[in-house]
Amino acid sequence: MTTATAEIAAPAARRWSAALRPAEWQLVLPLALAYAAFFLVPLVLLILVSFFDDEKITTMGGAQWTKFLGDRFTWKVIADTLKLGVFTVAATSLIGVPVALVYLGASARWQGVILFVVILPLLTSVVVRTFAWIVILGREGVINQTVLWLGLSPAPLRLLQTEHGLVIALTQIEMPLLLLPLLSVMSRMDPNLRDASSALGASKWRTLFRVTLPLSLPGLVAGCMLVFASSTTAFISQLVIGGNRLVYLPLLIWQQSLVVYNWPLASAAALTLLVSVGLGVAAIAAVGRRGHAWALR
Repeated sequence: MTTATAEIAAPAARRWSAALRPAEWQLVLPLALAYAAFFLVPLVLLILVSFFDDEKITTMGGAQWTKFLGDRFTWKVIADTLKLGVFTVAATSLIGVPVALVYLGASARWQGVILFVVILPLLTSVVVRTFAWIVILGREGVINQTVLWLGLSPAPLRLLQTEHGLVIALTQIEMPLLLLPLLSVMSRMDPNLRDASSALGASKWRTLFRVTLPLSLPGLVAGCMLVFASSTTAFISQLVIGGNRLVYLPLLIWQQSLVVYNWPLASAAALTLLVSVGLGVAAIAAVGRRGHAWALR
């Protein structure tokens, strides 16, 4: 074959080879099918079931939505669920950010130890961790024994079946979800930026608030989104620590679906939880973007 013939045949061979290679959408097809089968189809069925008026799912209408959204108790449950997520995000952030700063200033050996301690709770079942908090928060638990020993209260504090007790437990349970994204961002931060800030005369506090925290804000926002979504849907923790006195949307869904067997109302509650959590996550993302833009001005 001459050189001219080879040059003519080369583009045709490349086109034929490109035609045989799978397109990008074909590579995504298995994941898209799995996503449709395990998320979109159940979601569509959930929406359809929520528009049945009777518990036997025979007559379609909007009576269940009218009943659900027209009840003041429903709105209280939604508000309490979102408030629980906000309180848990605030508590994990107040504790997690100092831990991340300690990790940032530690040596490589101690960073490995801190990372192991952060990951360790994920290796334990959430059910085991939740029941452990019953022992800690009980009347004879570690917290109450410490409070009585220090003389801070004449009687044991009531921590179980209370919102603040639930927030304390969720703070420890959800802490890895906040720290892992935050530590990931901080570990990739260029240390020369902090050195340059100090060389230009900035104090440690100014470097912290003008350099370190703004650059680590994307990791903090990602962690807050994970904590908010997980804490508002943490059915096991809400049921075990909060008990039946504290009613949140996951408990309401469980009661309507498996106790009362009112699947249309349970579907309406599930969709409300999905939309509420989605709006909360979107709000955290929006606040994070505005905060990041303001901090880098």
